[in-house]
Amino acid sequence: MSDQEEKPVPSPCVSICLLDHEDICQGCYRSAREIREWLLLDSGERREVLAQAMARRREHNPFM
Repeated sequence: MSDQEEKPVPSPCVSICLLDHEDICQGCYRSAREIREWLLLDSGERREVLAQAMARRREHNPFM
């Protein structure tokens, strides 16, 4: 399936927008830069950002 045929990767935003001292959102665990650039990313790049955000979430919350 090509990028044009696949479903768009939705934003992981949960409307809890609070950046910590490392500029990581405490709601979705994306960096401020990742949030800013989200609309410019293709599906593959978005999946990479989501994987990094999930890793950050697990690091900050061992119960995830």
